[in-house]
Amino acid sequence: MSTPLLQVRNLKKHFPIPGGFLGTVRGHVHAVDGVSFAIRKGETLALVGESGCGKSTVGKAILRLFDITDGEVMLEGKRIDNLSARELRPLRREVQVVFQDPFSSLNPRMRVRDILAEPIRNYGLAKTTAEMDERIAGLLDKVRLPRDAAGRWPHEFSGGQRQRIGIARALAVEPELIICDEAVSALDVSVKAQIVNLLQDLQRELGLALLFISHDLAIVEHIAHRVAVMYLGQIVELAEKRALFASPQHPYTEALLSAVPVPDPTVVSRRIILQGDVPSPVKPPSGCRFHTRCPYVEPRCRVETPAMRQIAPGHVAACHLRQGAPVEAA
Repeated sequence: MSTPLLQVRNLKKHFPIPGGFLGTVRGHVHAVDGVSFAIRKGETLALVGESGCGKSTVGKAILRLFDITDGEVMLEGKRIDNLSARELRPLRREVQVVFQDPFSSLNPRMRVRDILAEPIRNYGLAKTTAEMDERIAGLLDKVRLPRDAAGRWPHEFSGGQRQRIGIARALAVEPELIICDEAVSALDVSVKAQIVNLLQDLQRELGLALLFISHDLAIVEHIAHRVAVMYLGQIVELAEKRALFASPQHPYTEALLSAVPVPDPTVVSRRIILQGDVPSPVKPPSGCRFHTRCPYVEPRCRVETPAMRQIAPGHVAACHLRQGAPVEAA
């Protein structure tokens, strides 16, 4: 089997809570607490879950926007989480990001040409002005914006057009992987579909891999190849998209999917309403973290942490109700 483009092993990120006497730490937020997965070249892995489950923190940890607490992040077989800023710089070309808010993610004081030229210039990918102009025109063509957009300011564009500029900026350094952090959640429904279709076209054309972070399962069903479901800092299920949507193996996944609207009015769907609130990540529950809201909870769920088990080839879940051989999620 070939080496995955990206491999995350037992990733943890605990944020200290300042306070107390003389600035002592009075606890930690367990934002990400042992996440493992892999992404192959040209693949889209969707990372889904409720707000606050740690999805975006995983993306930022991969991007090295902060240091991780524990675990490993491997890019094309090379560990990158322990590299210095100087050692990491050439590898930053390989992983780029499209942010959630297309309004705040672009510098309002820079024209589109300068926004796209900055990463190209940083990595010395254009030696002449003519070459720079050619690259910028090509990027605008890829994201389906007119070439005269290069001379305009971000405030002159709609939200969907700004997100296209953000995608063009991510493509400027020819990355292997793009992290889409809720990249369509701030857009209108019709515009969401256009951006998702654009990402799929670019993936086919350029061979890109995508880590698609989202809470919109309808969009995920359209764009993803595989889906990882997160709850309170941990992945509870990971499977091929069709297998997960057809036969969810974790009670939390089952509840999430029951909330997706069914387009056929003749189909009767059973909505699963979870009781209670998500526990605090400062002091996660013992045993299975979902046991405080699970409709199928058993006594062992409260004390014994479930292992990730293989339910079927390529389909793993962490639930005491399922039988299978223990495996690593990645």
